[in-house]
Amino acid sequence: MKFMENTKINFMAFKNAGFTISGIMGIGSIVLLLLGINLGIDFKGGTMIGLNFSENVDIEEVRTAMSAVESDGQIIDLSGEEIKHFGSTDDVMIKVKIRDNVSPDFAQHIVNHVYKTMGDKAPADKNDFILSLDSVSPKVGTELSGKALWSILSSLALILLYISIRFEFKFALGAILALVHDITITLGIFSLTGYEVTLSTVAAFLTIVGYSLNDTIVILDRIRENMKSSGTVLLESTINKSINQSLSRTLITSMTTLLVITVLLMYGGATIRPFAFTLLVGVIIGTYSSIYVASTFLTTLYKSK
Repeated sequence: MKFMENTKINFMAFKNAGFTISGIMGIGSIVLLLLGINLGIDFKGGTMIGLNFSENVDIEEVRTAMSAVESDGQIIDLSGEEIKHFGSTDDVMIKVKIRDNVSPDFAQHIVNHVYKTMGDKAPADKNDFILSLDSVSPKVGTELSGKALWSILSSLALILLYISIRFEFKFALGAILALVHDITITLGIFSLTGYEVTLSTVAAFLTIVGYSLNDTIVILDRIRENMKSSGTVLLESTINKSINQSLSRTLITSMTTLLVITVLLMYGGATIRPFAFTLLVGVIIGTYSSIYVASTFLTTLYKSK
């Protein structure tokens, strides 16, 4: 069965509306990013502890236990730190901000204190009590932030070089604009959720870059082929024809990908949910941008020639 074959949709009739929507969403996303984004301990440093209790536990009980943690002779009140359930009501995630003048084993002291205080609800084997224990220093967090930014910028630079060689520079500019559009808007929507930006989130953004680029290149390749019949002139009819020719492939790929991501989002658990949500938004925005950002931007470049 053929799907969306021989369509003749006039996509360019809505190009101004598309640019307006992209502009509003882009500006809104930039404003949200300037207001601040929720960075995880991977980037700002801190300690994240996952604990497994043998029965349902109330968060307030854990908060009370955290109100007087002893570390190297100091009594530290950690009741105001982020404490929440994840996965089930038996499991608790504790996130502690960086503190000065504490022992390098501070995280282990926290675990020992909670285990001692709430031992009646903890497993008999202490090893079963600890699900995860991660600590990142501010210096390492800064280094990871720099590397994450560098990985995204370097990928964009290499993409610009590849498309300039494979097609031409104007096509490369259109593709890069679409990628920046996708990353900015996805990051803005992500910040609205309150999810933390972690290394897995960065991996999701790099995945979005690859997915969006793949969609964009398919359409750009059709445009290039169809331009052979119209010389160096890029007509809106050529873009419409190119998008319609690749529409079936674009929609089938996007829908099957979204189906898998939706399953991950619904059943993947709290740990993988931010990753899946990022991919979900990125694939939707990427599919839109391959039609209404990269392609229509080319018309502006060719008209200004």
